[in-house]
Amino acid sequence: MVGASVDLGSNSVHLLVAVVAGHRLQVLVDESVFLGLGSAVAERGYLGRAARGELAATLVRYADSARRLGATDVTFLGTEPIRRAADAGVIVHEVATATGVPLHVVSHEEEAYLTLIGVTEGMPVTHETLVVDVGGGSSEFCIVDAVRPPRAAGLRVGSAMLTDRFVTHDPPTSDEIDAMRAAAFAAVRDAPDARPGEIVAVGGTASNLLKVLPAAALDRTMTRERIAEVEAILASEPAAVAAERYLINPIRARILAAGGAILDAILDRYGAERIRVSEAGVREGTILAVAHVGADWRDRLADLAHGWRG
Repeated sequence: MVGASVDLGSNSVHLLVAVVAGHRLQVLVDESVFLGLGSAVAERGYLGRAARGELAATLVRYADSARRLGATDVTFLGTEPIRRAADAGVIVHEVATATGVPLHVVSHEEEAYLTLIGVTEGMPVTHETLVVDVGGGSSEFCIVDAVRPPRAAGLRVGSAMLTDRFVTHDPPTSDEIDAMRAAAFAAVRDAPDARPGEIVAVGGTASNLLKVLPAAALDRTMTRERIAEVEAILASEPAAVAAERYLINPIRARILAAGGAILDAILDRYGAERIRVSEAGVREGTILAVAHVGADWRDRLADLAHGWRG
């Protein structure tokens, strides 16, 4: 079967279409567009008519692309910006009317479970693992081990949020980076207690940080030393230069330093030495969950997050 999922994130709206072959996905389309939904909601509390129209047009195009590729299930996920938008009800209605696809506004917990499913591909874990998705407006944490039910939580700290709050220069000044770090460390103190044997980061923030440092891109691992090196690079040149040099979207380049600060705070919070960066995440998890249990996927997420493969 062919499945599709779209994640309406704070930074980008991202489409994934893939063939489901057992527990593996063979990607057909993986594309995104920066709409800045999180910044819009942070600025005025709602998306508004123009932004809703742009979003609906994007989702119409994505749904059409998925259907042309044979997708039998298309799932739209509303995450942090939709959770916070005062006009969320209008957004849900307009998207469904325009596309014929319901928009599921998922909780922090549901988002974290889907991310974990994407990383594990349904395989039960054998040691305590923390999966974290640093987004633009929030960060989702999911902790799972071989015995206890998975635990999930979301924190209102993200790369776009910190950048919008503290940064007015390009590149950011050392004082601005210090302010983002202090805010990140304060926020991550409220992350769930755990002693993870492994920390896995997913999403655009983590994957784009890898691009700045060739050694990190090779082994898909970030350490505190590597994060400091990346932040020094990002503080030395304007976002447009970094974007061209490292093949990063210019808007993403502007908020990457904040993302690095959040990952550093996570390493400090859990006393860990490294974070593994996974290419899979919430979109992959959504396709697998829907393929495995169908329309009841939201009711089964906690069980699915613990794994179903032998």
